[in-house]
Amino acid sequence: MKALVYTAPEELVFRDAPDPVAIEGERLLTIDSVGICGSDMHAFAGHDERRPAPLILGHEVSGVVEDSGKRVTVNPLVTCGVCKYCRMGRDNLCQARQIISMPPREGGFSERLAMPERNLIAIPDAMSFEQAALAEPIACGWHAVRLGREKGAEGPALVIGGGAIGVGGALALMAQGIKDVTLVEPQAARRAYLETICGFKAVDPGDVSPDGAFGIVIDAVGFEATRAAASAHVAPGGVIVHIGLGSAEGGLDIRRMTLQEITFIGTYTYTAQDFRDTVAAMGDGRLGGLDWTETRPLSEGASAFADIRAGRASAPKILLKP
Repeated sequence: MKALVYTAPEELVFRDAPDPVAIEGERLLTIDSVGICGSDMHAFAGHDERRPAPLILGHEVSGVVEDSGKRVTVNPLVTCGVCKYCRMGRDNLCQARQIISMPPREGGFSERLAMPERNLIAIPDAMSFEQAALAEPIACGWHAVRLGREKGAEGPALVIGGGAIGVGGALALMAQGIKDVTLVEPQAARRAYLETICGFKAVDPGDVSPDGAFGIVIDAVGFEATRAAASAHVAPGGVIVHIGLGSAEGGLDIRRMTLQEITFIGTYTYTAQDFRDTVAAMGDGRLGGLDWTETRPLSEGASAFADIRAGRASAPKILLKP
């Protein structure tokens, strides 16, 4: 099969790769669409030691099960199913978890993929493969908002970052009952796209005011500066939900968080139930038109990565098509 292979920092090669082999309990999938995630960008830049080259990246996948013809989206998080976290329904914390695009599992920037059958979620006939590939990034936001709501978070809401994770978080906020949502995005072209195409209220980071005004803040970026902004903008008694993995240190105003009883929640991916709930919400229209993507051939994946890196991509998500 053909695949887009990460071979070295800032180097992607479209080349032949071994066909996947399905073991017991797995099915082979012909891939239709696969999204470029921020974690793929970190790996591409050489900043993710968990994803060493050579490796096939990509974990936002939709396609067709080869032996049944079933149209599916893929939950890329493979868990053991028997540990205490899996039994609690918090399978995203499984200590034996694996995710495609990270060894030992190759990712979805390829023509075919082997996945456990339980990770293949059927999609409605009316849902396109392009829409279905958005289930994974939106599920991250769905999980984050659910955790924040369980801690009593109320609106108005601020989402820091206008990429797919931030957009998914904004859509999940509205679907879960918080309608007053502001998106923060520094790139002017993307800000315009979010407003005109997606209908969001999108602002430059310098135009967020006043401080302490938001009952829930989602940091979908995860750098020192965005954590500092989240600390400043969250209301007393409010909730910061942290999804982004941009950097590991700095930014939180621990003194203010203590004095104002601000809750901070770290959130990783989603549970299997969150993923299923996300697909259901996508199917019944609660997450909007899901039309904020751009598609390109997988063979042109290297140029797509370069455009994202250079800030030339306005759409929150670029999908690659094998």
